[in-house]
Amino acid sequence: MKKRFSGSRIVSKLRQADKLLGQGKTVEEVCKEINVTDATYYR
Repeated sequence: MKKRFSGSRIVSKLRQADKLLGQGKTVEEVCKEINVTDATYYR
């Protein structure tokens, strides 16, 4: 069963990812921290 997030939760995760990327973390590290796969992040 797929786990779907609400729109507000997705926006929250993307904002958190943007903040972490701004701190110099790699996409791989960011994805681990926000609990999404690389493919989901790029989608």
